[in-house]
Amino acid sequence: MIATDGLVHPYPDGDSSLRRMALEARTLGFDSIVAPGQDQCAEVQGIVIIPGFLITADTVRGVISQLKRSGDANGLVFVNAGDNAFNRSVLSLKGIHVLRSLHTTHKHSFDHITGRMAAEKGVAVDLDLRPLIHLRGNIRQKVLYRYQDLVRLQDRFGFPLTLSSNALSILDQRSVRDMVHLTALFDLDKAGAVEAMGTIGRLLSPERAVRVVG
Repeated sequence: MIATDGLVHPYPDGDSSLRRMALEARTLGFDSIVAPGQDQCAEVQGIVIIPGFLITADTVRGVISQLKRSGDANGLVFVNAGDNAFNRSVLSLKGIHVLRSLHTTHKHSFDHITGRMAAEKGVAVDLDLRPLIHLRGNIRQKVLYRYQDLVRLQDRFGFPLTLSSNALSILDQRSVRDMVHLTALFDLDKAGAVEAMGTIGRLLSPERAVRVVG
């Protein structure tokens, strides 16, 4: 997989069908997308649909409980970030692939210690581009500063990054080129953006079966 939109939300969580979002992703230059609620990897008109399991618990006990319910889910497990202690505990758990929504947390929630842990565990940090599109003013600027900090930590420790549109409809989806331009706003260069869009493929087990749909 060369370019993956790290997270989209098809109907019923969003406004557009999975098939429509897959077709849009193909038009925008992607070869795969991650979508919650799918049972296994599938293919729609040449676009690979990768299942995503979202853990939204705000306590470590809750994360462990939801992680158990994910079972042997054929996809990637995402956890919404919290404070520093929460993130350290989450990074120590087995079966977590991506830590997301760090832009909603305090700057010190992800520091040199958690950065090193993420690198050692191979856990990716997702950079959600939706706030850069929909927010304005000081709130948007704070997200940019947050992402700049994360890029600096990534450059130092080498943990994986993913990029996601976090799209709720085809109107929210962005092209590969647009993502590269958006990441430049927080000092992630083109090579880094391209590498981040390829991270999902590297997180997946190479032997995972893909089911062709339609």
